[in-house]
Amino acid sequence: MTTTEGAGVSSGDAFAWPVRVYWEDTDAGGVVYHANYLRFMERARSEWLRSRGIDQVRMRAERGAVLVVCRMECDFRKPARLDDELAVSCELLTAGGASMTLAQEIRRLGDGAGMLTARLKAACLDAARWTPRRFPPELKSALS
Repeated sequence: MTTTEGAGVSSGDAFAWPVRVYWEDTDAGGVVYHANYLRFMERARSEWLRSRGIDQVRMRAERGAVLVVCRMECDFRKPARLDDELAVSCELLTAGGASMTLAQEIRRLGDGAGMLTARLKAACLDAARWTPRRFPPELKSALS
């Protein structure tokens, strides 16, 4: 899976990251293989955090904290196809002390057709013990 170059677009709490569909993203029928939508969304979530000043590598090294997806529900609406340009959005719905709920959507650029909608919960874990822990202060601040 490869994304196009360029920065994400942010508008209020909504954030979108551009993705182009390549051969490696598709199945034999030329449509995006379902698991690759998860990769597209992971990339957008990482870029969304980066746009808010959160460096996940530094957060693990300096704070001993990692973020993991612990729940996800996806609705596949339409297939994305080879060479489609997509926008993968990420929006914070709620943030607690150690977890957050996000909405994500994948749309085709040009006609705006919705390919997928998802709702997920991500939790903060202690990187050494893989047990739940509270968000580090800089992450909590970035989510406010």
